[in-house]
Amino acid sequence: MLDKAYHAQCAAVNVHSSDPVERGRCRLTLLSLALGSFCIGTSEFASMGILQLFSESLGISIPTATNAVTAYAFGVVIGAPLVTLAAARLNRRTLLLMLMAQFVLGNILSALAANLEMFVLARFISGMPQGAYFGAGAVVATYVYGPGHTGKAFALVMMGLTVATIVGSPLATFLGQTIGWRNTYFAVSGLGALSFLALMAFVPKTHALNGSSVIQELSALRKGAVWMTMLVAALGVASIFAIYTFVGPLITDVAMLEAGWIPIALTVFGLGMTAGNFLGGRLADTYPARGLLLGFGVAVVVLAALATFGFKLPVLFAGFFLVGATMFTAIPTIQVRLTKFAPEAPTLVGAMNLAALNLSNAIGAWSGGFAIASGFGILSSAWAGFCLTLTGLVIFTMTLTRRPNLAAA
Repeated sequence: MLDKAYHAQCAAVNVHSSDPVERGRCRLTLLSLALGSFCIGTSEFASMGILQLFSESLGISIPTATNAVTAYAFGVVIGAPLVTLAAARLNRRTLLLMLMAQFVLGNILSALAANLEMFVLARFISGMPQGAYFGAGAVVATYVYGPGHTGKAFALVMMGLTVATIVGSPLATFLGQTIGWRNTYFAVSGLGALSFLALMAFVPKTHALNGSSVIQELSALRKGAVWMTMLVAALGVASIFAIYTFVGPLITDVAMLEAGWIPIALTVFGLGMTAGNFLGGRLADTYPARGLLLGFGVAVVVLAALATFGFKLPVLFAGFFLVGATMFTAIPTIQVRLTKFAPEAPTLVGAMNLAALNLSNAIGAWSGGFAIASGFGILSSAWAGFCLTLTGLVIFTMTLTRRPNLAAA
């Protein structure tokens, strides 16, 4: 946990400061954090947009190609706790720089991969920094925003990721379609290097961002409420990846459109994510459970409609927007709940939130791929997502019913 200096400086170093110079410096810090998450989101989601391209290039089927998506997700799941704990005592600024450097390396290796095995390993390496980056980034953003704004701070860091789905991922997909999928990863690497320089320039050097002991961070993992929240996140959010992973086939094989529509579909998805993240960040700081209940509840209805009527173009595109919006309405609430359950370990719970979300990535991609490979058609991925989000919603509702104190956390 950050020391007393952190709390004292939060009152003075704040994006709402009356000093225009101070406000400008704080906003540059926030923008540098968002740029890093933009790079990470572009790398993660672009892999889904160019799934058909690298599967054909490497001579593998689409269900097999999802192993690369799953490998990235497992990199996040495994890297989140391991990297965070290994670097527990590091200043958050130093940690962010180290993580971005590894991210750049992983994407260069992705571009150079000669076969599926090398590509899967490279995607795993690329994913390892993500959880720790969002955990450390949330701590820095909260330092800038000030106490009581954890939801807005986390949503700000996530904003870079959601904007990546509007701009970065569609553009990366377009690059892959025009100049080759390997160049997509080279471009992401270059953007990551720019992010590294921005973090170095604008994240403040301050003892208030020093790390804490491993034992203190580990204390969060002894709390059942933390694990239950992560389970709800891992299952409930998986539906977004059961759909997003297969945007390409949904466009070309279900809607029977040209591949040029794929970047447009990804942009629609991203607009939904950004809208949901904006709403969710504000709900999370005010209401203890409403963002998650609203997000998951509406999502199951949308997924059922998408699975049934997704062959109709308006329904398909509305489904893309609404699945993104509903899931990202829920995510800031998950982060705020985790932070309240374990306030002594803000970096680890932030990282574990991203680990849970990327476990969602693996579960969603695998379940959607399994449904398709079983012969139920491309739209069956929406039914897979429906079952996952419904399960997460049921578990969360049961948790609130059996432990009412968690609803007021």
